[in-house]
Amino acid sequence: MMHMTFYWSRQVTLLFTSWRTDSWPSYALTLLACVLASAFYQYLDHLRYRVRRGGNPTEGTAGEPFLLRPKGAGKWSVGKIVGGVLFGSSSALGYLLMLAVMSFNGGVFLAVVLGLTVGYLVFRSGDDDEISGVNSTCACA
Repeated sequence: MMHMTFYWSRQVTLLFTSWRTDSWPSYALTLLACVLASAFYQYLDHLRYRVRRGGNPTEGTAGEPFLLRPKGAGKWSVGKIVGGVLFGSSSALGYLLMLAVMSFNGGVFLAVVLGLTVGYLVFRSGDDDEISGVNSTCACA
C-alpha cells in the first residue's frame, strides 16, 4: 500500500521493492543509510563548489592542480568534465533522497533532514554564502 500522508512505522519500503524493513534493526540501518546519503549529498555539493572555484576539492590551498581548474582552454576541459560528473552525481543522489522522503515515513523524513543538516554544518558551512546556494540541484538542499 502506498501511503499519501506521513506515518510512523518501522515497516517501510524504500526506493526498491527489495529494500523493505520489518524489524527495528533493519529500520535503524535504513535510517542510518538515509543520514549518511544526505550528508554525502552535501559533501558532493561542497566538492562541486570547490571545483567550480578552481580549487582542489580535497584541500583548501591556493596552489591547486591545473586539471581541476574549471576555466580551461576549450569547451571540454578536465575541470568542466569533473564538474559535470559531480553535478550529475549530486543530482542523482538528490532525486533519490527526494524519492526516499516521498515514502512518507516520518523516520525517513527526519533522517534525511538530519543528514542534510549535519552535512551542511560539516562540509559547507565555510563556503561563501554568495555561491554556496547557487545551482542547487534539488529542492532538498
